Amino acid sequence: MDPRRAPPSPPCDSLARRRRAPALDLSEQMNEEEKRKYVRGRSSVRIKVQKEYTDGLPPDAVREIKHLQELQHPNIISLFSVFSSKDQNLNLVLEYLPLGDLEMLIRDSNSIHYGTADIKAWMGMLTRAVWFCHENYVLHRDIKPNNLLIAADGEIKLADFGLARSFADPHQIMTSNHYSGAVDVWSVGCVFAELVLRNPYLPGETDINQIELVCRNLGTPTEDNWPGVSKLREYGAIPAEMYPVPSKEVLRGLFPVGADGVDLLMRTLVLDPKKRITAAEMLRHEWWGAAPKPTRKEDLPRKDGGEEKMGADLKRRPGLVEEDRGKRVARKLDFSQM
Repeated sequence: MDPRRAPPSPPCDSLARRRRAPALDLSEQMNEEEKRKYVRGRSSVRIKVQKEYTDGLPPDAVREIKHLQELQHPNIISLFSVFSSKDQNLNLVLEYLPLGDLEMLIRDSNSIHYGTADIKAWMGMLTRAVWFCHENYVLHRDIKPNNLLIAADGEIKLADFGLARSFADPHQIMTSNHYSGAVDVWSVGCVFAELVLRNPYLPGETDINQIELVCRNLGTPTEDNWPGVSKLREYGAIPAEMYPVPSKEVLRGLFPVGADGVDLLMRTLVLDPKKRITAAEMLRHEWWGAAPKPTRKEDLPRKDGGEEKMGADLKRRPGLVEEDRGKRVARKLDFSQM
């Protein structure tokens, strides 16, 4: 080649390669490969975006990833994968559940009709999910109807583990800062009551109002029904007026799910957490064997158009509810933490 002549221009693809960003390291390559599996569209998954957090990964995302990787159960939403995007958002690839959530069915009393057999089926699915969480020492801490998503076959899936926490072995001594699965069982009882009433149960607007509603409807905590309650922090917030614990007869008038159903409901809402029924004990309760039998999941009432609602739920931060519902929904307080 004549040294006086300029070298030939490089091919376009060679020039493009020179202008590219530095090669991706191994972790970045793996992230890109994982992202390509899902961002081009798959109807069998739903991608939940966790917005960028100033101090590293969002804590609710870390908790959700950790617990969903550990918990694989038919009534708990499945986590398929995780990848990040260019804007540093964290993307959780979750099981695709197209029929919305249980709250949609509860609210739509005009077109969705259900009875005790349907409630029994839904409550069975929820109880099995909570039992499995507790067997693996995980507290969900945010159980409510719009965190119970519905699969195409009618199965209920417990979702949104952003507030979940691990807890100690119940046979070990726990510090005063820890609590047991009783807090989730209380929430399960509130869902049970809401399914029957088709309205939020104990819809307190403030913490004080919530305590008042709990006392008025379930009885005032005393040393007789809850030994040691008067020594708990902020016990003074409990109203001076004394309310009795309601009888089964009174509750049967409010909750028409049979004597066994009311008994189970009462046991989930016992004031003393140590006396409250556990999720494992719930599964052995007589209500499940009493008539009517639970509806088959394929025959449960369903509502079309749940996909849009599910998308909105995935964008909602854990622990938050819609503004209008927040004025009516029960705050799931545990007096032992006050």
